[in-house]
Parts: sequence; structure tokens; C-alpha cells
Amino acid sequence: AERAGVVAGRIRKVASDHTIRDDAITAVEADTATNIVANNYFIMKIVDADAALEGITRQQLGEVYVRKIQTAVLAYRNARTSENIIRGILYAAGATIALVIMIILVSRLFRRLIASLELSSKEKIRSLGIESLNIFGAEEIWIVINDALKTVRFIIVFVLVYVYLEGVLSFFPWTRHFAIRFLDYVMDPLKVIGFGILKQIPDLMFIFVLVIIVRLGLKFLHIFFKEIEIGTRKLAGFYQEWAKPTDRLITFLVVVFAAVVAFPYIPGSNTAAFKGISLFIGVLFSLGSQSTVANTIAGFVVHYRRAFKIGDRIKVMDIIGDVTAITMQVTQLQTIKNEEVIVPNSAILNSHIINYTSLARKKGLILHTEVTIGYDAPWRQVHEMLLMAANRTNGLMKEPPPFVLQKSLDDFYVKYELNAYTDAPQKMAAIYSELHRNIQDAFNQYGVQIMSPHYLGDPATAKIVPKDSWFKSPAQQQGQDEIKSEKSL
Repeated sequence: AERAGVVAGRIRKVASDHTIRDDAITAVEADTATNIVANNYFIMKIVDADAALEGITRQQLGEVYVRKIQTAVLAYRNARTSENIIRGILYAAGATIALVIMIILVSRLFRRLIASLELSSKEKIRSLGIESLNIFGAEEIWIVINDALKTVRFIIVFVLVYVYLEGVLSFFPWTRHFAIRFLDYVMDPLKVIGFGILKQIPDLMFIFVLVIIVRLGLKFLHIFFKEIEIGTRKLAGFYQEWAKPTDRLITFLVVVFAAVVAFPYIPGSNTAAFKGISLFIGVLFSLGSQSTVANTIAGFVVHYRRAFKIGDRIKVMDIIGDVTAITMQVTQLQTIKNEEVIVPNSAILNSHIINYTSLARKKGLILHTEVTIGYDAPWRQVHEMLLMAANRTNGLMKEPPPFVLQKSLDDFYVKYELNAYTDAPQKMAAIYSELHRNIQDAFNQYGVQIMSPHYLGDPATAKIVPKDSWFKSPAQQQGQDEIKSEKSL
């Protein structure tokens, strides 16, 4: 092979030198060899052993080689004439135009074919399943058919491009040797891949069967937990809110277990390159997913803790809003200002949560507001005015009834707190607004100022309520009842 390469290089050198005529290539006899030369340029040597292999004399073999070399030189020079080069360019241009036209036609043909099949056959495709278990949906089957048609289109275009490249490369002498081996360039990798796949068929079959089993198992699992989620199946001590996160957790564990089982059967899993890539991906995942893992774990805790559910009004940190979605990573809240707030589950897990809705469904949520009134206002009158305001407010419950607490006796005023029940915590902002309006109206109606007096010195008159003013309206009825009870003692 080395000798042939050297001789081929010498022949190309002779062919490139147009000062050497083809008939100048001759065989010159020597004592023990026949030398083939072009003028005085040595090309090759033929010995008796070469002739013996061919079964002819050394001189005859020399003549054969001279004729072959002359033919090769003429062909080399003829292929590089300007006429043949121009012809090759024209052929290549025509082949390129033909390739573009054929690719456009194939693409349009398959696009129309896919559209036609989608219109005529998609409605006829039925889901593949066993009784109530839907293994492959109609949409999934159509995706497989669509992908198969696209694969056929790709193969046709690939063959067209291959034929085009092989033809264009053969039009020019500088690339003709590539055209001769072009098929080998394409087939050699395919052969390696094909033989590799054939060798790995047992392992691939194991992985295929494992995937089918895992897929069917997860289908049954999803159906089971879906029935729990919608309430058609009951498990003692297992809440409906737990169904989705439990489904996801078990799915993750099953997939991880299947991956561990399938790993030794993955082609190339024992190679150093595969192990290196696996280690690299593992390091990237461990470095870049700390917050993701923390939020995911917190997401499971949030689901299983059942601190709130979708639709509840909660307060997390300084954010008050209605829960619109609970995912493994974040919880979405919608505030009363119609703002969407995304809170990481890890932040929820590390902070306290106030749920305004959970107990309001059965017992009602207590809304409370404070007013500070001077000591010269009868407390019974203040109580009645606050209760009157609560009874006038829409959204507050009559039962249990509202009540008033005197929270503190400060230096210059008394702090009153009105408490009232509501079963509509989502409307608490509107209820508070209406309640405050009604408090203002009640106090204005009975001439009591809502203010916190402060004194720099002793007032001219003592800030006390005389006994005959203890039961000012609207506390009159209650006052009469108390007077009667005192007289009866």
C-alpha cells in the first residue's frame, strides 16, 4: 500500500507537468529490473517477483504498466480541461436546481398528505385501552402516525441529497475520489451503529419491556389517585388533598427505581465517557438545584400539612390573598388588589400562616376593629352604638352575636374593640369598610365624638359620667332593666 501510494504520487506529478508527453512514458530495461520513466523522471521499478505474480515476463508486465500509466495521464489531463470544468459546473447547477425542485415537491406532497389524513382519519382513530384504562390516547396515536410520515419524508430527502452530492462530486476531478468513496463515508457509520444496535438488542428489549411495565403501572396509579382526588374512592384517614402530591411522589420514586434497574442495560453505561458525563450532570444538578429541591420538599410538606387549600384567604408574611394554585415549587396568591403573588414553598414553610377561611366555614371568622373614646362618654352607650353599627353591616353574622370588649383604660381615653362574626372572609375588606362607615354614622347620630383626647393640665370639670347619664340612648332599655334589678335587690 505504501509503494502504491508513492507510485500514484509520481504519476500525478507527471500528469501535472504538461511538458511531458504521454508517449514519453517508457519502460527501460536494466540487469535485474525494468524501470518505467517519463523522460528522465523515475516512476516505478518492476522486478521478476512482480512478473511472477502476474504469470508473465518482466518485459511484458512493463509494457502493460506503461499503457496503463499513459491512459491515466491522458485521463487526468483531459478531466482538467476548461471545457470539462465548465461542463461540470453546468451539470452541478442543473443538479442543484433539480434537487431544490424535488425537495419542494416532496415537502408539499407530504404536507398535503398529512393535512388530508388529519381531516379524514383523525376522527376515526380510537384510543387504545383495556376496559377503563386508556393506554394510548387518540391524540398520541395520531402523533405517532404524523411522526412516521415525517420520518419517511426525511428518508426520501436524505436519499435525494445523497444522490445529488455523489453526482456533483463526480463532475470535478478534484472531488471525484470522494464521490467514489461517498457511499462508504455514509455506510461505514451506519454499519457501526447497526452492528452496535444488533449487539445491544437483548439489553434494549429489557429496557423496552421495563418501560411498558412502568408505563402501565403508572397509568393504574394515576387512575387510582384521581378517583381519590375527585371523591369517588375513599381511604380512611387519607384526605383528598393528599391524592395529587402522593401520586407525584410515588411516580417519582417508581421512575427513579426503574432508572436504577435499567442503568446497567443502557448501551455504553460502562464506558468511561458515560460515567464522566453522568458525574458532570450530577455535579451540575447538585449545585444548581438546591433551591428547587428545598421548594419541592416544602411543597410536599405544605400539601400534607393541609394548612390551606385552593380558595382559602390566607396571610403569609405581609401578604394577604386568596390561594389560586398550589404546586410543588410555589403557591400562587391573588390579592384584593387583583395582584398575583408567587410565594416559594420554602418561604411558606419557614413563616407562620394565618388562614382566615378554614374555621370561618363552620364557626365564622371574627372581624375586629378598635375605637378610643373619652371617659366622659358612657361606656354602655358606646357599646350599644358599636353593636348597632355591627347589626347594620352586610356580611356580618347575627349568630353568634357581635360583642364589645374594653381592652384598656388609658390615661385619657378608653379603648373599645368591636368583634363580629362573618362567614365570608373573602369580603373582609368590603365588610370592614362598611362597618367603619356604620360606626361613624352611629356615633354621629347620638352626638359622640370618635377621638382620643389628650390633656396638658387638669380639666375644669372632672371627666366622669354622672349616674343619671349612664344609660344614654341607645342604652336606655338596658339601663331601665338594670335599674329595676337594683330596686329588686
